[in-house]
Amino acid sequence: MDTKRTFFLTLPCLAFIGLVIAFALIFIYAPEERAQGLVQKIFYFHVSSAFAMYAGFLMSGIFGAVFLRNREQIFDILSHTGATVGLVFCTMVLISGPIWAKPTWGRWWTWDPRLTSTLLIWLIFFSSLLLRRFFGSDDRGKLFAAILAIFGVLDIPLIIFAVKLWRGIHPNVLGKQGGMPSEMKLTWLVTALSVLILFSVISWVYARLLFAEDRTNALTDLLEERD
Repeated sequence: MDTKRTFFLTLPCLAFIGLVIAFALIFIYAPEERAQGLVQKIFYFHVSSAFAMYAGFLMSGIFGAVFLRNREQIFDILSHTGATVGLVFCTMVLISGPIWAKPTWGRWWTWDPRLTSTLLIWLIFFSSLLLRRFFGSDDRGKLFAAILAIFGVLDIPLIIFAVKLWRGIHPNVLGKQGGMPSEMKLTWLVTALSVLILFSVISWVYARLLFAEDRTNALTDLLEERD
């Protein structure tokens, strides 16, 4: 069995098993937070999705920068993959956040620095995908998307350090890890690892689809030239 096939079969199984274990830990093993109650359990997927979001956007920005330098198609596809999958997890963050915020803060949304900067990065990468769609096969779309991806990566430190840099009501979740019970720490680590494996699976599948689409387009162009 070749490496690609092993990877394709193993990672989805690991992601599925990990998520099943994570659900069991969240709802059976991890204790309820005293002040927030059951709704606090959103924390495990909310923060884990944020980590996957960072991974996707960093992937997009790094490969976008490499593409700007050498203009090789493989790096544009990897940048496109990171932007798309990162945007999916960013959307999950923006959806789960308000669900957690409503019973905790009494409102669905507030223009807190971390929330605002997270919405900003969503808009940046969503715009990069729109540009790709607008320009189609035109290389200008790839160039603009790469530039936006690099610009979007600059927003990641603002999201991470927003709680420390500016006053807001969003809690510094990572800063409070030391005060978390061991059961909560273990549950979050398992959930975060499972979500990152899921991120890898989705990225792998989507990148393969983009590579297949690119080869198909190249063959189509070749046939049209011969005709």
